[in-house]
Amino acid sequence: MIGRQIIYEGRVQGVGFRYTVRSLAKGFDVLGWVRNLPDGRVELQVCGESDEVRDFLITIRESELNSYIKAEQELVVPPLSDAKGFEIRF
Repeated sequence: MIGRQIIYEGRVQGVGFRYTVRSLAKGFDVLGWVRNLPDGRVELQVCGESDEVRDFLITIRESELNSYIKAEQELVVPPLSDAKGFEIRF
């Protein structure tokens, strides 16, 4: 089980970014959440088996969201201990 935190920059708020990420997550065996940050970025926390997390993140990059993403930062974090499914946090 691995954990990743991704910070997306660009035009990532007000375009359905979080809802699309949540919808994409349904196709993978991952747990986590996505939320808007006050500075206009979006934060994603995800955990799961290495292949599932990798494929999920690739799917986000290759989806229609790619046109909104100008930069992303990926950090290795401990797997989430309180995650139940994949949710949008407010």
